[in-house]
Amino acid sequence: MQILPYGSWPSPIDAHLAATHDGRPEYVGFVGDEVWWTAPRPTEDGRRTLVRRHTDGTEESLLPPPWNVRSRVHEYGGHPWAGAALPAGPLLVFVHHPDQRLYAREPGHEPRPLTPVSPVGGGLRWAEPQLLLDRGEVWCVLEEFTGPAPTDVRRLLAAVPLDGSAADDRTAVRELTHDHHRFLTGPRLSPDGRYAAWLVWDHPRMPWDGTEVLVAEITPDGTLSGARVVAGGPEESITQVDWQRSTGGGMQSTADHIQPPVDAMRLPGNRLLYASDRTGWWNLYRDDEPLCPREEEFGGALWKLGLRWFAALDNGLIAVVHGRGATTLGILDPETGELVDAAGPWTEFASTLAVRGDRVVAVAASPRTGYEVVELDARTGRARVIGAAHDDTVDPVYYPEPQIRTFAGPDGREVHAHVYPPHHPACAAPGHELPPYVVWAHGGPTDRAPLVLDPEIAYFTSRGIGVAEVNYGGSTGYGRAYRERLREQWGVVDVEDCAAVARALADEGTADRHRLAIRGGSAGGWTAAASLAGTDVYACGTIRYPVLDLVGWATGETHDLESRYPDTLVGPLAEVPARYAERSPVEHAERITVPFLLLQGLQDVICPPVQCERFLARLAGRVPYAYLTFEGEGHGFRRAETTVRALEAELSLYAQVFGLRPPGIPTLELVQ
Repeated sequence: MQILPYGSWPSPIDAHLAATHDGRPEYVGFVGDEVWWTAPRPTEDGRRTLVRRHTDGTEESLLPPPWNVRSRVHEYGGHPWAGAALPAGPLLVFVHHPDQRLYAREPGHEPRPLTPVSPVGGGLRWAEPQLLLDRGEVWCVLEEFTGPAPTDVRRLLAAVPLDGSAADDRTAVRELTHDHHRFLTGPRLSPDGRYAAWLVWDHPRMPWDGTEVLVAEITPDGTLSGARVVAGGPEESITQVDWQRSTGGGMQSTADHIQPPVDAMRLPGNRLLYASDRTGWWNLYRDDEPLCPREEEFGGALWKLGLRWFAALDNGLIAVVHGRGATTLGILDPETGELVDAAGPWTEFASTLAVRGDRVVAVAASPRTGYEVVELDARTGRARVIGAAHDDTVDPVYYPEPQIRTFAGPDGREVHAHVYPPHHPACAAPGHELPPYVVWAHGGPTDRAPLVLDPEIAYFTSRGIGVAEVNYGGSTGYGRAYRERLREQWGVVDVEDCAAVARALADEGTADRHRLAIRGGSAGGWTAAASLAGTDVYACGTIRYPVLDLVGWATGETHDLESRYPDTLVGPLAEVPARYAERSPVEHAERITVPFLLLQGLQDVICPPVQCERFLARLAGRVPYAYLTFEGEGHGFRRAETTVRALEAELSLYAQVFGLRPPGIPTLELVQ
């Protein structure tokens, strides 16, 4: 065992390895008996491809560069593809990221456009495509910009002809709904094809605040008729809606606010499923009756369209992703409420599911494996990896060994965190030395940090730097009450909870109190910046594509989805304008007295570079810092070369501030 100072341990987990393993499979689905999913390609300009797993187990990337299967609806996107098994081969419909057009690809042919390019800058955008071959159409969500501002937008359900007649003709796209609601999800069709159900919500609500389920009849001519609210409301978040086939009459709702449209929920063959948090937890309901009431989550934050936490099997059982603070995959018997979880090493299942017969396909990971495509046989309970299999490119003895911790925050409130101590199989620090630690604040802020193998965390822990991921008040996974701790308290509760974890680690002798840092991206970047401006806990910080100016963010400097998010996180701007200035790091740049690294994508329209520039202009040379920008990157980094530069710069910052000597790392130039 070598005795070396923390931060100087040699590690095979370099920035290149972390960068090339960035991202995960998403949006799994069946095309006939085959399983398809989207997959990241960090070394190919950060694009996403579509992977086809043949029935013999071989995998094929269906679309070569530069095709990029990714939607920009809501900027965060959504399910971007649909496929159908035809005698001549599979038909594919997908969204191409650069122009956001829908394309169709038939066997043996190049993709052809189905939708036009918009004359308005924001464009026409599409998500959650569904192939209706009998109608010769693709039904999906349409986001259409009507002017230059990010809030000049309308959203509705639309039908795109498969014959390509709308490729240059916007009028050939058939509108299925009016744009009465600001936001909506794609339609889910009932088993008999007679009804469609979808979610809607409006400003200033976010989907975890309150949503409503609409159900409408599909008329013979393919229009939606008699849309009516059947569940949800301003204070009830329904995060997914779907159907279950039934051979008998479904239960009629007994709640006063439920009014089944055209008796949709009483017809044989149609039973409505949805995940609602009306009890304080996202639980599963069928025709308004709870199926498995528990103090855990059967849903999550609807950041992207097409996320799925449950799916009904043909045999009447329901596959569910559920848990408290973590997620697992289970099979629920809705008649008895019995829930049996899949056996296996995975400790986290992502919010994507697909079912066919007795087969359930999901995406899962663990602290020892990255995200993999997993198939569960609902008859036998056997689960196995079928795609994107984790590959140990280095000896797993270098992986961190996380601890699930609960800390005491202000007023004794619980603060959940994952602590990753420094770990190396052949190195230890001198006995008198305490390790440096970096507190990670996740984005969202209505989100959470999963307990999975993250090469970026391993990059630091294998060198002797600890990491503590904090699921601060406001995070998902712990019920609505925990989530709403952040209501009008953004910049307070998140900052306090992160500081409480950092101080606790120092007080118990786990971390060196003089070598603590904070790091976060997006909303986590806000928390990092606010922590540097508002506390004396940290010796430095890394701020990635952050929110820095609340007034600017609430008055046109971000996209439409989150433009009213501060109403609940901080309070309505018109009512509490002083609070916006009080909380914003840009207004208190002079309070920052420690070095920091600021990382920003130049094509970011969610947290635009102008906020970083405004923030730096107010520093007036008070502290050393580095500002790195990346051409071609938006919100969140996707290109391997960006991740390499960002990680090495971050490690160099800690080395300079903490007095570390990591081998082989370029020195980051700090300016003042």
